[in-house]
Amino acid sequence: MPAYKYKLKNGKVKWYANFYYNDWMGEKQHKCKRGFETKKGAQEYERLFLDKYSKNPTILFSSLVANYMEDMNSRLKPTTMKSKQYLIDTKILPTFGKIQACDIDADMIRRWQNTLINYTDEDGNPYAPTYLHSIHSQLSAIFNYAVKYYNLQRNPCLIAGSIGESSATEMKFWTREEFSHAIDHEKKAAYQIAFKILFYSGMREGEVLALTPDDIPRKESLIDVNKNYAVVDGIEYFLTPKTDRSMRKVTIPESLHEEILEFIDGMCLAPGERIFYFQKGGLYEEFKRMIARSGNERIRVHDLRHSHASMLINMGIPIEAISRRLGHDSIKITWDTYSHLYPGADTELAKKIEILINQEKKEAAPAAIPENIEVDMVEGSPLGREEKASIFYPKQKSRVMIISGKTIGTYSGNMESILIPKWCTATDSHHIWI
Repeated sequence: MPAYKYKLKNGKVKWYANFYYNDWMGEKQHKCKRGFETKKGAQEYERLFLDKYSKNPTILFSSLVANYMEDMNSRLKPTTMKSKQYLIDTKILPTFGKIQACDIDADMIRRWQNTLINYTDEDGNPYAPTYLHSIHSQLSAIFNYAVKYYNLQRNPCLIAGSIGESSATEMKFWTREEFSHAIDHEKKAAYQIAFKILFYSGMREGEVLALTPDDIPRKESLIDVNKNYAVVDGIEYFLTPKTDRSMRKVTIPESLHEEILEFIDGMCLAPGERIFYFQKGGLYEEFKRMIARSGNERIRVHDLRHSHASMLINMGIPIEAISRRLGHDSIKITWDTYSHLYPGADTELAKKIEILINQEKKEAAPAAIPENIEVDMVEGSPLGREEKASIFYPKQKSRVMIISGKTIGTYSGNMESILIPKWCTATDSHHIWI
């Protein structure tokens, strides 16, 4: 691994790395990097650069993480990437960054887990169980990536076992009376309305902060939830909601609807302008101040969403209606989160919820193929009419080629809804190999 020196005009000696490598497409590329103070620095740069393009489990863990984050950046929201980066930089890389991925074993991970479990801050407080679980899950996700794309034999996190809890064992919430008492101690109109929306709609904080006058119909007491507001590294984002089912219309009390409209008119807001001028940090700090003034039990802003769900449960609202209102992706998520709040959460009730969950899955399944559907057969195709119909029937959306040594047909449809015969193997989102 050679390095080369050169002189600046002032006579000072510098070093540079100059080498070739194969990119992810297998094409030969040239790389030259100048400005290194020492020969060793230039050589180390080349080694780390080439390591990133390695597809072997000997890849340095820090290089593996860099590739993992680059891949995830195109698939995840900026807020999610920010959270991942923080956990990786502060809790994972300091321990494993300089080790080859294949050399990190279960024993090493267990020792790392123990340092996290035994940690306490200056006040003697340990990490929350959910936080411990999030840290470990992130490390495990990186190793799953290595198993899939870098020929790592197995994920050592699975052998070491998980730590923490996936969900909080205790959920805090306010009753309507407790909320009414607290809100009486909030005198700033903007925050007062924001807290009321959170409590009486069950919306997420980012959904409330993203609201614009266009989202509040004049003639209907409801809120159109269609976006999420976030700030990452000082940049404001209007993102899509958390899930597809988070796009929803939430009814609110008429009195609250009138308050919101009066506030909008008083602020002279443009149709697409944010109703609330503050960000999450401001919302959280004001909520703490309101609690201090009211003397209420301390809860988080997000617990207003749980308080709303609890209120609906006590009102006897069906769980499927609560699930839709909260924008959960499925009834199962709602049940897993709030089942302990049902006073009759016994075997019989659990069975009824299971029926709803199975029904929801059935409704989401692809529609049956009509018997009278016309199927255009392609000459030389090994597919019979029934198999052909099962592939070509779904609603048209995008182009997919059906291949068997040669093209035997063309399909324009949603890949996720294709009913693929057992003898076919889906290799990626664009092709099916017969």
